[in-house]
Amino acid sequence: MGKARSKLPPKVLAVSSGKGGVGKTNVVANLALALIRKGNRVLIFDADIGLNNIDILLGLTPRYHIGHLFNGEKTIEEILVDGPKGLKVLPASNGWQELTMLDNKKKMLLMEELDRLMGDYDYLIFDTAAGISSNVTYFCSAAHEILLVATPEPTSHTDVYALIKVLFQKHNQKQFKMIINSVKSEREALGIYRRLTDVVDRFLPHVSLDYLGYILYDENVTRSVRQQKPVVELYPHSQVSQCIHRLSEKIIETRNQIPEEGDRPFLWKNVFEVR
Repeated sequence: MGKARSKLPPKVLAVSSGKGGVGKTNVVANLALALIRKGNRVLIFDADIGLNNIDILLGLTPRYHIGHLFNGEKTIEEILVDGPKGLKVLPASNGWQELTMLDNKKKMLLMEELDRLMGDYDYLIFDTAAGISSNVTYFCSAAHEILLVATPEPTSHTDVYALIKVLFQKHNQKQFKMIINSVKSEREALGIYRRLTDVVDRFLPHVSLDYLGYILYDENVTRSVRQQKPVVELYPHSQVSQCIHRLSEKIIETRNQIPEEGDRPFLWKNVFEVR
């Protein structure tokens, strides 16, 4: 498996939502574990750089964070944290407001450091902040695929659309994939997806919004969050875990669909082009 896997370059995913409270970070953590269960090497970068989230969700206690890299105090290898099942996490800082808007110098440093790690992983996942800040749009624009998370809440639909609009109009991003979280059934998820695509098709006709899948509402998710454990590990046979594994399988199916950008990850081509 290792030899076959090494033939493919690492794939970079950005998971975003437009608003908080939709379970985005939980989706990231569990998708990463599901990918690992299928033999992949995964690095999560907590791209909500000023406010750490992923390490708290996983019950990790990082000694260092991304701020130490930018200050020149630590290398990226020294900052990385070991998560469950071989998962690696690059933690954000906690309460560093100056990191909520990275300048080009910091972006270049970060990408150069990540570049040195990329050969060790099959997937790099950006867990972006909520909203449409420059950091969010930067990390989304830097990825091979943008996965957007929405829930049945109407505000999540409007905020996802706002993020799509900004990424298209200001960063020329045209392809997105939807994950509908916390639904009662796939029928409900497809209804939400169709309403979103109707709006996108009407006002942003050049944008492609694809349906990746859904995650059922499950009280086991709340229990796992309280215990700071991934639901796919704590409740592996639950319906929500099955949904997450199906999503990971769809992601793996498109593993080799990476734009031609030489032998370097797609994200590095944008380092000097970010607005």
